[in-house]
Amino acid sequence: MPRYDSLTSFAHWSVTCTMSNVKTFKAQIDSNELSIESGRFALQANASLTMKLGDTVVLAAVTMSKNLREGIDYFPLMVDYEEKFYATGKIKGSRFIKREGRPSDEAVLSGRMIDRSIRPLFPEAMKNDVQVILTVLSQDDKNDADMVALNAAAAVLYVSDVPWDGPIAGVRVGRVDGELVLNPSYEQREKSDLDLVVAGTKDNVLMVEAGANEIAEDDVFEAIQFAQKHIGDVTALLEEVKKGIGKEKMALEDLVVNSSTEQSEDSAEDKDALSVADEFIRKNVDEHLFTGPMKSKGERKEAIDSLKAKLEAFLVEKQIGKEKRKKAADLVWDIAEERVTQAILTEDKRVDGRSLTQIRDLSAEVGFLPRTHGSGVFNRGETQVLSVVTLGAPSDQQIVDTMEADYKKRYMHHYNFLPYSVGEVSPMRGAGRREIGHGALAERAMEPVLPESSEFPYTIRVVSEVLGSNGSSSMGAICGSTLSLMDSGVPIKKPVGGIAMGLASDTNGNWKVLTDLQDLEDGKGGMDFKLAGTKDGITAIQLDTKTKGLSKEIVKKTLEQGKVARLEVLDVISSAIAEHRDKLSEFAPRIHTLKVNPDKIRDIIGPSGKTINGIIDETGVDIDIEQDGTVLITGTYANDIDGAIATVEGLTAEAEVGKTYKGKVTRVESFGVFIEVLPKQDGLVHISKLGSVQPTDMKIGDSLEVKVSEIDDLGRINLEIPGVESRSGQNDNSSGGPRGSGGGR
Repeated sequence: MPRYDSLTSFAHWSVTCTMSNVKTFKAQIDSNELSIESGRFALQANASLTMKLGDTVVLAAVTMSKNLREGIDYFPLMVDYEEKFYATGKIKGSRFIKREGRPSDEAVLSGRMIDRSIRPLFPEAMKNDVQVILTVLSQDDKNDADMVALNAAAAVLYVSDVPWDGPIAGVRVGRVDGELVLNPSYEQREKSDLDLVVAGTKDNVLMVEAGANEIAEDDVFEAIQFAQKHIGDVTALLEEVKKGIGKEKMALEDLVVNSSTEQSEDSAEDKDALSVADEFIRKNVDEHLFTGPMKSKGERKEAIDSLKAKLEAFLVEKQIGKEKRKKAADLVWDIAEERVTQAILTEDKRVDGRSLTQIRDLSAEVGFLPRTHGSGVFNRGETQVLSVVTLGAPSDQQIVDTMEADYKKRYMHHYNFLPYSVGEVSPMRGAGRREIGHGALAERAMEPVLPESSEFPYTIRVVSEVLGSNGSSSMGAICGSTLSLMDSGVPIKKPVGGIAMGLASDTNGNWKVLTDLQDLEDGKGGMDFKLAGTKDGITAIQLDTKTKGLSKEIVKKTLEQGKVARLEVLDVISSAIAEHRDKLSEFAPRIHTLKVNPDKIRDIIGPSGKTINGIIDETGVDIDIEQDGTVLITGTYANDIDGAIATVEGLTAEAEVGKTYKGKVTRVESFGVFIEVLPKQDGLVHISKLGSVQPTDMKIGDSLEVKVSEIDDLGRINLEIPGVESRSGQNDNSSGGPRGSGGGR
């Protein structure tokens, strides 16, 4: 009876389970055992299995609707990556909500990564709803569940009856001390200057997601090849699983359920009408798209609309019915994209007249918004992004509550895609998966060049508003981020630029890489290969493709051609602002840093936070305190900051020998009087130092100027009155009586 060998959370029942249809498959991947088990869970799905690596376990299930969805021009695939807090023995951190709710951004990004890996291998004509749900059941502290989930998704699709052209696999690659590491642990990832995820076959790449610390193109290519070598080990296991439990794939034509007998009877006529329309479109497409350069999306849309109108008139003349004409019109866009691809492959010709390596017109501007902390506008062709920086106190950091752990983010990038940016009307319901993904990509691209918090302790938020979109607004957001950060005075190490690379390819193996992808060029056989980095190397990559995978030749060519384009983009950024500004906006907050004795932190905070909250309420500043005694005071106005500084310094100051203070009497004893020289710090003026004055002559609350003459080994403060000599025959030690706790009270 197969069971989880080391999964202690299942051990209490796995020994007694006797399900006869459970099957387990295992393989050694590098130094780790990867196991796949089927026949235990989710048996009503089209297919289900669990994948286990170390003590990380993911349940994968795929379900497909029986009928295709009518009236859509896309494949309705849903990939849901479900983080379960019980997987790490954690109860959700919110005080009021304890169950899992909306997926975290990290879960959304994992789901998108898996979606982009598996989507290209579904049949092009498929319109049935397919849902892949990946549930993290157990998570150890070494093996990240997102990679297990990616491979589990590939495995469950491969063994299911759902049409899908696998197998593929995914691996993560790090680089520690110059050495490539397969599936690095969390600890190794902390030391790595590369975080690369590659999905595909051992020969072709389908998806790449990467963050890097200015890695050279040749090194990135080497890492991708390293990943592909190990992908073959995983796909070999999937082949064995397929032999053992795989179902026969449904034929695509069997999935199409006609809604009526009449529709079935008309299908032959539909095909004839579509054939006539296809011939007409191909005959007329060139005169609409290639009579001269069409530089704007509007011009190209008008050309397509004109071709559709001409087709409509032709079909009416042929007495073809309305419904058939509607279906025929749907062919126009597909054939136009196909013709654009052919023109690139055979003639090196693009619709807008550019060469294959030419970027559209670029421009950049900074300081456009007067009251923000920093702003930048980046334009590439019709893609326009406005990025705005807001600087805040350290306490403004975002606390992220995830399945694995809670952590703080001091740099956030939020990407907003406005409907009018593509000339459309659409409800605005907040950030979706795409917006979250593009925001995270820009964060990843910029993080390697941000200053350390010790150098620049601000919380940094960048918001990129996409005002116009036609070709990689995410890369435009990266460029806009660089401009706005430099405009705000954030001392980034180097500017970062980004470019989207495209591909024209056909089924005969012909291909050409395009610089600066846009609308009609993103058709079948294409790719969206986003590359971001500095002049010295790559900081982020994201690849999607509409092919069955990219060869190593395509990947290498794209990296090389992309570097040239990126440097051109960086030149435009530098022409707008060559260096980050040497001072912050007058409207940005200022942070003043104090260093205090860690033992004094409690004096700043006070009982139940009363003291620190009182300072904040009185001055309007933010105060952040670190365990090492670093106090960060953040405010917009100098007077407020100065007032808070004075209060904190007063609470934490320590008496100095030889320094004079004006204090108040707090205690009167027969052997002398106690004076508060600093908040909660008393010193003794011994009777011998009072001259002709007796202690009984003084009252609590009287003011007296005193000088610190000594601080003894116990921290007790001895005071004297300037100008008063000690009485003869008396000294500080001549009188008995307790001193209490010394210098403090």
